Amino acid sequence: MPVYTCTTPQSTLSVETKAELAAEITRVHSMINHVPGTYINVVFHEPAPENVFTDGKPARPLLINGWVRTGHPAAQSSQLVAEIASAATRITGIPARMVLVVIQNSPAHLAIEGGRVLPEPGEEEAWLAEQEGTESDESGH
Repeated sequence: MPVYTCTTPQSTLSVETKAELAAEITRVHSMINHVPGTYINVVFHEPAPENVFTDGKPARPLLINGWVRTGHPAAQSSQLVAEIASAATRITGIPARMVLVVIQNSPAHLAIEGGRVLPEPGEEEAWLAEQEGTESDESGH
C-alpha cells in the first residue's frame, strides 16, 4: 500500500545500507499504521551526484518521500515521520540536518494494488481477508 522513495546521489549508500533502511522503514510503517510488511514498498532513486543540490550547491542529502492513504490520525503520522527520520540518520550515518522525510497522502479510492481499490485506514483486515478468499478461489482451494 504505502510507497517510500529514498533519493540520494549514486554511491552514497551501500547495498547493505539500503537493505537495512528498507527493512527499518517497513518495520516502522507496519508497526505504526498496522499494515503487513508485504504491502510496503521502498524504492531507491540515485541520480548522478552532479544532479543533486541543496541551497543551490552540490549536496548529498537523503530525501525520503512516502505516500500513504488519507485518514491516519495526525499523531500517528507525526510519529511515522519522526521514527523514519531517526532511523535514516542512525542507519546511513547521514546527519539529521541532511535528511528530509515527507509523507504525502491521498484517498484510498485513488489507488489500486493487486487489481483492487485500497481499503480505508482501519479496514485492512477485511480487505486482506477478502484478498485471501479471492486467491483461494483462483487456486481452486
